[in-house]
Amino acid sequence: MARMTAAQAAVEILKREGTTHVFGLPGAAINPFYSAMRTNGGLTHVLARHVEGASHMAEGYTRTRAGNIGVCVGTSGPAGTDMITGLYSAAADSIPILCITGQAPVAKLHKEDFQAVDIASIAAPLTKMAMTVLEPAQVPGAFQQAFHLMRSGRPGPVLIDLPIDVQMAEIEFDLETYQPLPVHRPAATRAQIDKAIELLQAAERPLIVAGGGVINADAAELLVEFAQLTGVPVVPTLMGWGAIPDDHPLMAGMVGLQTSHRYGNATLLESDFVLGIGNRWANRHTGGLDTYTRGRTFVHVDIEPTQIGRVFAPDYGIVSDARPALELFVAAARELKAAGALRDRDDWADTCRQRKATLLRRTHFDQVPVKPQRVYEEMNKAFGRDTRYVSTIGLSQIQAAQMLHVYRPRHWINAGQAGPLGWTVPAALGVATADPDATVVALSGDYDFQFMIEELAVGAQFQIPYLHIVVNNAYLGLIRQAQRGFDMDYCVQLSFDNVNAPEVGGYGVDHVKVAEGLGCKAVRVFEPDRIAPALEEARKLMAEHRVPVVVEVILERVTNVSMGTELDNVTEFEDVATGPDHAPTALRMALG
Repeated sequence: MARMTAAQAAVEILKREGTTHVFGLPGAAINPFYSAMRTNGGLTHVLARHVEGASHMAEGYTRTRAGNIGVCVGTSGPAGTDMITGLYSAAADSIPILCITGQAPVAKLHKEDFQAVDIASIAAPLTKMAMTVLEPAQVPGAFQQAFHLMRSGRPGPVLIDLPIDVQMAEIEFDLETYQPLPVHRPAATRAQIDKAIELLQAAERPLIVAGGGVINADAAELLVEFAQLTGVPVVPTLMGWGAIPDDHPLMAGMVGLQTSHRYGNATLLESDFVLGIGNRWANRHTGGLDTYTRGRTFVHVDIEPTQIGRVFAPDYGIVSDARPALELFVAAARELKAAGALRDRDDWADTCRQRKATLLRRTHFDQVPVKPQRVYEEMNKAFGRDTRYVSTIGLSQIQAAQMLHVYRPRHWINAGQAGPLGWTVPAALGVATADPDATVVALSGDYDFQFMIEELAVGAQFQIPYLHIVVNNAYLGLIRQAQRGFDMDYCVQLSFDNVNAPEVGGYGVDHVKVAEGLGCKAVRVFEPDRIAPALEEARKLMAEHRVPVVVEVILERVTNVSMGTELDNVTEFEDVATGPDHAPTALRMALG
């Protein structure tokens, strides 16, 4: 067998497991691993400006294509603790990423050596495995197990911590016979599917709720086929958005307290049966459980056994990956259709489409400063069906989910549960790295943008072009809106008179100058009619310079975005659409 350092074995296993890109930054305790990447070749390294940024780049990379697993690397001590937010975000949304950290020598781990921290213990609650490898010969097995765990069951992240002496030690390793371990995913039985279909057949007004598990399982086409066979409308969750195209006649709208559609909430409240596939019943989707569950029968299909009954007890639960479950659902529906035994759902689907055509929010406003709704209207006009949107948190993300349109799985890439500020820039870079030919459009409020703005330099250095729309109201807008309940507007204003940039009119940070200083291009917009030309200019700048391009839109300072406490108690702070000219890019579905 060949002899090589444990670090070289790790690099070779990464390649055998399908890794092509690594995001990170070197340091003393991880330098042997970087030496192995240099000498062995075969991996493209993207140098982040912050280790948390590297972890979010890895997330964006994973989330872009089925089968991808993003890898981020950092040195000992603070590099690992900086990755914790990325591990949390990945774990919360069932996203596999591999974090690799350097560590002090094994003999120094208990001596409070410089930058020696028990990162495995810190990361353990947020990972499927967190391991400090103490024996060099364990390195191949640790990496093999890491990929096995990340892919098996509910996907999630892993952290491997490598002491510097472990990395440098020579081991015997036969690369030619290395094989990834078989992946285990639970699968539904036909008897379970038949029981679920029986409950669906008994319903008058059924819905399918499609969660992120459908996208993780690469099963969106099966979902659409099942919906079309049965005629049952589909409600995607925020993490499942794109599993069915927004303009599909059976796409019934999103449901929830914030990232939802008026027609989606109304349809859920009219339903009497819900089949949830690959979803968590997240609280921002359900709101109060009494309102959400009252008068409805529930079947829940999920890959993770402990998710069944975690939020509320369904009438029937099935532990299964979404793909094998949907394969059986499709087979059962085909058989019933061939026998003429499927119920006719046309009337129910028509009423759902009627709500979709009429219960709309207004997007067309001509005011200056710009109202944020107009930004999403212009985005709908400017960007096609293949656009990959990236966003994370805040009023900008909430309104985007209310007003943008998504047509394909993995084309709405969002940190759904964790929602860490600063996620969007590095995640977008990961997305654009994974799909360099795509139109990648990131969306941030000014505060999210400022959190990890330094990562723009990564896009400039490595020529990773994408378009970043920044809606700037110089506020922590979501927190300001939440503070209304406390009758305060406290510690949330970002506005100030910038002595170096009077042209921003008291909005504080000059994002255009900062972006340009980091090697990118930027355009600022003050008027709604200038949004479309700015987006077109941004496309040209990306094509010419191959760098990220920022389009900043200066908004009115205060806009309260539609949200509420229950599905039947969502406050519409703005006038709703009463005619086609109020929401010209809305998807009004034809009836019949």
